[in-house]
Amino acid sequence: MYRNPQPSFRRKTLVTAMMCAALPGVAVAQEDEPTALEALEITANRGQEASEATESYISGSSTTSMKMELSHREVPQAVTVITREQMDDFAQNDINDVLEGTTGVTVESVETDRTYYTSRGFDINNFQYDGVGMPAVYDNVQGELDTAFFDRVEVVRGANGLMTGSGSPAATVNFIRKRPTADTNASVTLTGGSWDKKRIVGDVSGAVSESGAVRGRVVAGYEDKNSYIDRYSNEKQMFYGVLEADLTDTTLLTLGHAVQTSDTDSPLWGALPLFYTDGSATDFARSTSTASDWSYWDNTQHNSFVELQQELAGGWRAKGTVFRLENESDSELFYQYGTPDRETGDGLLAYPSQYDLDVEQWVVDTYATGPFQLANRVHELVLGASWSRSETVDESRYGQGIGSPLPPLNEWDGNYPKPSFDNGVGGSDWTDRETATYAAARWSLTDQLTAITGLRLTWLDNKGESYGNTKESSYDAVETPYAGLIYDINDDHSVYASYTEIFTPQTEVDINRDRLDPIDGVNYEVGLKSEFQDDRVNTTLALFQTEQQNVAEVAGTFAGSADSYYTAVDGLTSRGVEAEVVGDLTDRIQLFAGYTYVDIEDKDGSGARSFVPEHLAQLRATWEVPAVDGLKLGSKIRWQSEITQEQGVATSGPNAGEAIVTKQDSYAVLDLMASYDFARNWNATLNVNNVTDEKYIESLKKFGASAQGFYGEPANASMTVSWTY
Repeated sequence: MYRNPQPSFRRKTLVTAMMCAALPGVAVAQEDEPTALEALEITANRGQEASEATESYISGSSTTSMKMELSHREVPQAVTVITREQMDDFAQNDINDVLEGTTGVTVESVETDRTYYTSRGFDINNFQYDGVGMPAVYDNVQGELDTAFFDRVEVVRGANGLMTGSGSPAATVNFIRKRPTADTNASVTLTGGSWDKKRIVGDVSGAVSESGAVRGRVVAGYEDKNSYIDRYSNEKQMFYGVLEADLTDTTLLTLGHAVQTSDTDSPLWGALPLFYTDGSATDFARSTSTASDWSYWDNTQHNSFVELQQELAGGWRAKGTVFRLENESDSELFYQYGTPDRETGDGLLAYPSQYDLDVEQWVVDTYATGPFQLANRVHELVLGASWSRSETVDESRYGQGIGSPLPPLNEWDGNYPKPSFDNGVGGSDWTDRETATYAAARWSLTDQLTAITGLRLTWLDNKGESYGNTKESSYDAVETPYAGLIYDINDDHSVYASYTEIFTPQTEVDINRDRLDPIDGVNYEVGLKSEFQDDRVNTTLALFQTEQQNVAEVAGTFAGSADSYYTAVDGLTSRGVEAEVVGDLTDRIQLFAGYTYVDIEDKDGSGARSFVPEHLAQLRATWEVPAVDGLKLGSKIRWQSEITQEQGVATSGPNAGEAIVTKQDSYAVLDLMASYDFARNWNATLNVNNVTDEKYIESLKKFGASAQGFYGEPANASMTVSWTY
């Protein structure tokens, strides 16, 4: 049976006889021949079972950087894989939790239900599902994207334009979905926690037909919770179903659909003012909210895909994917703008609005990959093409009473008359189309030296209108080259270098509501990768430098609107170092440790993007207690250095006219966990977060003329009880 093989290519110094026999014209070398071909061992991987059943913090291979299955040391870039085991240990139930614990990534929660992500100082706008890239209409996630559907999350830092179409130098985030298993598996998890959190997730997988040729999996869940933030509550419903069918011994068909709703009452639109008119810093209670009691923000995501995978002769395989993603957003929101007076608290003004958004995206991706012979050596090749179409329709209906004075926030209880939303209307309706062809080759130059080269050609076409202005742009055959070298020092250590050009179309608009020109630049990276403990521990040390032109920066807010406009900044340079250690230190200790230093400068050599921490570190570990069978203890700590944001000038008091700078001091957040297998197939896990009750601002990223912000969660706890069959 086919059983979902996903070939994993690993270098070997001797020829694999069966492999070479399958290649026309490839001779099987004898052991005493000094010119023995370097062969590629193809191992049939039972896909989902191989990943989930590892119960480890490391994953055997990744596909994000290109369509080949490459091991840790075979990718000439820094890669982090967050496995299912890590997510379950520390109750990482949404993508914010996962990415917050990823080396070099900062989660910019500018509001409760809209989140940006940065890596190496720049916004992440490359997202994939099972290696298929989705063009990012906006550089943010609305609502809470749950992790119940995912087996693991792969993050390739640095530019990855070969597979995603744009060479953004931040990172590519690849969500790897759960797949059916041949054997019957089932699990149910129940979670209860602070602020009346209630969660249940069921997961059933196994053969559907008696022969096992058809397999299926269903994941369903529900979550309801209140919050430490006044009036805020969120309800999520999740469903994911997937079927695999062995059409022949070499043909696999996969069909899947997922839907998630995330409905929020009294969300933050914008956040808390961070300074008074005299320039001094505000310091509200963590529970403070600017939301009204009638506001809401409902988000629904539909995610459907069809895959056909075919094994070919000579170790080749071909795969085609059709993928549809739809995001629907329906909201009535309440924004507070202005700057309060320190003595009276007056100065905040009302901005109610209805906002609807519908983004429908289609992607078709086809490729073939396999080995070929050249110059008496065996190499690998990927050839592919993709097409995508994204249609974005949104509408803002402005409420009556915009600009009405509001009471001080310490007296605000959300009680504001719900207005009629007939004070003007604006919106957008545009379509983005992208067509691309790509090719990548992995060259076995010597037994120790491997090169990866690739080129993507992209055609872009954007048409439509936004808030009364016509939008139209096109780019033909934009080239995105990629090159990398990997040298194996020995069986455990490799050094690498990679180069990528950057081309990133932008959706941000200037003061005339015209889209900014694409970002362009180059990305360099060199590093050392190692494996220890019989390949159970992976380490990475990377040095990187990025040079960019035409990067969007917030310049202000449109008159009579909460929407921002941007200006293009030239000559931004980001350079730094990353280090990561992950794996099974012993049979009882699992570790993940990451550190990033990044320095961002403008064309004059001055510091830029100061809302991104220069230093960022994560450390989490679990220990299976020898004296108590089934007991596991763990801890997680996340630390970042000081961040700042320029906020304009003071307008009152003795410091009137002086620059205002908001600062968040360096801080650390400590979490603890304990897990116990209290009966056969039963487990209970306790997670206690922010044990020291650290108070900190979630983000200082500008979202308008000046940054607003809100505070991270205080100390809280949750208990999860799970049954697994």
